[in-house]
Amino acid sequence: MSDDNRILTERKGHVLIVTINRPEAKNAFDGTSAAALEAAADMLDDDDALFVGVITGAGGTFSAGADLKAAARGERGATQKRGGFGFFAKPPRKPVIAAVEGYAVGGGFELCLSCDLIVAAKTAKFGLPEVRHNVVALGGGLFRLPKRIPYHVAMELALTGEFKDAEFFHRLGVVNRLSETGMASKEIIFHSSKWSDEEAWRAQMPYAMRALDSEDRSEGLKAFAEKRKPVWKGR
Repeated sequence: MSDDNRILTERKGHVLIVTINRPEAKNAFDGTSAAALEAAADMLDDDDALFVGVITGAGGTFSAGADLKAAARGERGATQKRGGFGFFAKPPRKPVIAAVEGYAVGGGFELCLSCDLIVAAKTAKFGLPEVRHNVVALGGGLFRLPKRIPYHVAMELALTGEFKDAEFFHRLGVVNRLSETGMASKEIIFHSSKWSDEEAWRAQMPYAMRALDSEDRSEGLKAFAEKRKPVWKGR
């Protein structure tokens, strides 16, 4: 947790809940927020008892992106190690789920695209509005989004800055699961609190972890124990 509580962290069994906690600024990111999110990402990577992370936003909004007031002061919402928002350039190695309520726009949408899965309320809104302000989306959205949806749809979203709801992105496969308003993060947290160690590896996978049964996972664990490079088979 950061000293001023911009980013909150809470453990729920094997799950790390990370809450962006600047509702007065629509959970926009300044330098302090980015440093705190990087610290949360480091915690997830470094703690063997944590299997998966969940990022959500306080106050009914996921994130409105960069704090433009801080940017106008010359303050970058980025870190040297993990890049934008302390996350974009080097997300955690472990699975991370974006649990989205309200708006995830600009850097907020790019944060979602940096995660492994997205669970969103049906009323959530996503978009890259930077073009409206004559700036460029530099948090990875312009190269991550075209890899996940048709090129021309991505181009339209980038050039118009239009917001689309979660159901639109669910149809395109960007949003993995839809939930009722107010339930995106609660659904994940509710189920995670009931998992035993064995169930945690399997029950999370509607959201994050079916790969745990893969041959590559077994090879990765074996290679780690034998202190050698793994031989991946893609299955």
